[in-house]
Amino acid sequence: PGVAAQLFGELARQNLDVDLIIQSIHEGQTNDIAFTVQKSVLKQAEAVAVAFYSRLNPRVEETDVLVDAEIAKVSITGAGMIGRPGVAAQMFSALAAAGINLQMISTSEVNVSCTVAAADAGRAIAVLSQAFDVEAATTVPQETPDAPPVRGVALDPKQARIAIRDVPDRPGMAAAIFQTLADAAISVDMIIQSQRSRPLGGVMTRDIAFTVASADAERATELLKGVQTQLGYGDILVDTAIAKVSIVGVGMIHRPGIAAQMFAALARENINIQMIATSEIRVSCVVSESEGVRALRAVHTAFGLDGEAPVVIPDVGK
Repeated sequence: PGVAAQLFGELARQNLDVDLIIQSIHEGQTNDIAFTVQKSVLKQAEAVAVAFYSRLNPRVEETDVLVDAEIAKVSITGAGMIGRPGVAAQMFSALAAAGINLQMISTSEVNVSCTVAAADAGRAIAVLSQAFDVEAATTVPQETPDAPPVRGVALDPKQARIAIRDVPDRPGMAAAIFQTLADAAISVDMIIQSQRSRPLGGVMTRDIAFTVASADAERATELLKGVQTQLGYGDILVDTAIAKVSIVGVGMIHRPGIAAQMFAALARENINIQMIATSEIRVSCVVSESEGVRALRAVHTAFGLDGEAPVVIPDVGK
C-alpha cells in the first residue's frame, strides 16, 4: 500500500498531467505500473520515474523504467456501450484485421482506450471510424475548471477478476479472447493489457486481466479454457474476492493529482491496490473484497463528499 500514491503524488507535485494509468496483475510481490504523458513532458516524467524507482530499490544499479516515445492512444467512447457485450471486441477485431497490434488496453464503462505504434495511428483511426460508422475526432477533452474534480464515488463488490498469463503478443489475440465472451453474452468491465512484453519459448507475450460479474466468472473461465490451446496462452487465474472502487468526474480532465489523491486515501487505510485502469473522467481500482466498503468511505472523505452518505452501487448495466 502507498507505492502508487507516492509515484503519482510526485508526478502531481511536478505538475505533470498523467493520462492512462495501468497497474497489471501482480507477480509475486511486485506489480508493473505504466502510464502515459504528453510528449512535451516525457523527459521530466521519466526523470521522476527513475528517481522513484531508485528510492524503492536502492541496491539495484540499473532502473527498470521503460520508455516508449513512439506511441499513440486511440479510443472509442459512448454511453451506448454500457452493458453491451462485444463493443470492445469489435474494436479489437477491427484493429486486428488491419494488422495493428495493441500495446496497452485500459477501459471504463463508456470508454475503451488502446495504445498502438505511432506509425499506425492514422490507419487505426480510419479503421475504427469505418467499423463504428462515426467521424473521427483528433482533439483531446478540454479542461472544465468550474466543475468539481470528482462528482461521485462508486463501489461494485459483485465482480470477479480473470487474468490470462502469457498471451502471444500479436494482432488479434485480444479480439479473439473478448469475442469468445461476447458471443456468450458475457459483459466485461475493466480490461487491462500490460505494457511489458516478455519472451516465452521464443514468442513475445503479454498478460491480460479483466473483470466480469461474479455470476459470470465460472462460465467465462470455462469458455476461455475451451480456446486456450487454440490461442496459445498460459494460465487462467480467477479471483472472486475483489471489489472495484471508482471515482468519476469531468473536472479531473487535465488536473494533475486527482488519481494520486485517490491512491493516497487508500494508502492511509493500508489498502493495497491490485489493479488500476483509467479514462479521462474515471479512475478505477481493484481492491480486496473485504476492504471494499472501507475503501469507498476513505475515497469519499478524501474528495469532500461527506455531505452525502456513501453508498454501495453497482455499475450501470450490471
